[in-house]
Amino acid sequence: MTGISTIVCIGETDAQHSAGTTLAVCGEQIAGSVPAELARSGTLAIAYEPLWAIGSGHLPTPNQIAEVHGHIRKCLMELAGTAGAEMRILYGGSVTSDNAHEILGLANVDGVLIGGASLLAADFDAVLRTLPVRA
Repeated sequence: MTGISTIVCIGETDAQHSAGTTLAVCGEQIAGSVPAELARSGTLAIAYEPLWAIGSGHLPTPNQIAEVHGHIRKCLMELAGTAGAEMRILYGGSVTSDNAHEILGLANVDGVLIGGASLLAADFDAVLRTLPVRA
């Protein structure tokens, strides 16, 4: 399966978010979705997509995103050791040109998944123009 990568999407519902169980839910989803062998393969990324934020125009605060991504990193390291420290963690959930740059500046955010903002070329281009240029 050369060249195939897997993105496992995790995230909580509005009810789970309101109940304060986001970290527990995400940890359970990782434990139930990510085989240790795949986690160590280097072909896996995790995407945190809070279900309540997708398409809503609402998103967690930067501190909440950083907290969840830090928890995901901890879970991945427990599962896969040093490979978990290298695994990409993406954020998806109402990513726009207004927030992409800030989100990408957060600890343990290695990329974004762009949903609705990718449907129109002008919106997608606006998001891309906010992203840092990598050499």
